[in-house]
Amino acid sequence: MDDEGTIRMNRGYRVQFSSAIGPYRGGLRFHPSVTLSVIKFLGFEQCFKNALTTLPMGGGKGGTDFNPKGKSDNEVMRFCQSFMTELHKHIGSTTDVPAGDIGVGGREIGYLYGQYKRLENEFTGVLTGKAMEWGGSNIRPEATGYGCVYFGLEVLKDQSDSIEGKRCLVSGSGNVAQYAAEKLLQLGAVVLTMSDSNGYIYEPEGFTLEQVHQVMHIKNVVRGSLKDYKSSTGKFVAGQRCWNVDTKADIALPCATQNEIEYEDAVKLVSKGVKLVLEGANMPTDAEAIRHFNKSGVILG
Repeated sequence: MDDEGTIRMNRGYRVQFSSAIGPYRGGLRFHPSVTLSVIKFLGFEQCFKNALTTLPMGGGKGGTDFNPKGKSDNEVMRFCQSFMTELHKHIGSTTDVPAGDIGVGGREIGYLYGQYKRLENEFTGVLTGKAMEWGGSNIRPEATGYGCVYFGLEVLKDQSDSIEGKRCLVSGSGNVAQYAAEKLLQLGAVVLTMSDSNGYIYEPEGFTLEQVHQVMHIKNVVRGSLKDYKSSTGKFVAGQRCWNVDTKADIALPCATQNEIEYEDAVKLVSKGVKLVLEGANMPTDAEAIRHFNKSGVILG
């Protein structure tokens, strides 16, 4: 029910593959593009991601076509409570442990866990991404973005190279992109772009830490669009992917969503001089783009 008292209907999903060696594990996505096909695709990929950790976990994924953008905290809370009222029957600390994904951050995890606790009457590790005050892990929000950059460091080290001074195109402005950009700056790289569904920001001389923190404020506190970004040096380009930016680059970090680098984007990135693509999102590079990167000698990791 929205704040005007109107009943709204959304469809939710939880896809589970195999729990032969441990509980299902995978995120929850709140986005209008969510369908059963998308969730199956992401859950299948999660099987391989979980296997690579060497931890005993099975693949799973869930979500709904509910869009938290533009909703009040109370509307998001009521939806999370409704969603968990059904989901709680299918999850548990030894059954299925969901996490966050697009549209599901600390606020949503908090509402979901509160409803789970109300229904099951237990305090247990059934959701990851919780706040530190009630069972969350230290640097959990930073982990994926930082890890993506640290992986790139190892790739460059293997080539007797460093990340310092490298010109980086970052897509997305959510959790992964925010902390990938932050870590890149801390290590001396130049972050040229960040993006959302409305377009991208281009900073010709590179973002400063203060500017990245402004993006964090817009997305995490105001919950607005990058159109609200203020800078005397940069510009917002509406309706385009950041791969279209007219500049040379060394590294691309797709940190937004699946299949965000298609063949045409791969051609553009190679022409800009990109030699390394670090995937922060779930399968952000489609098959034709991967083939073009491989043919062009671009390292994809």
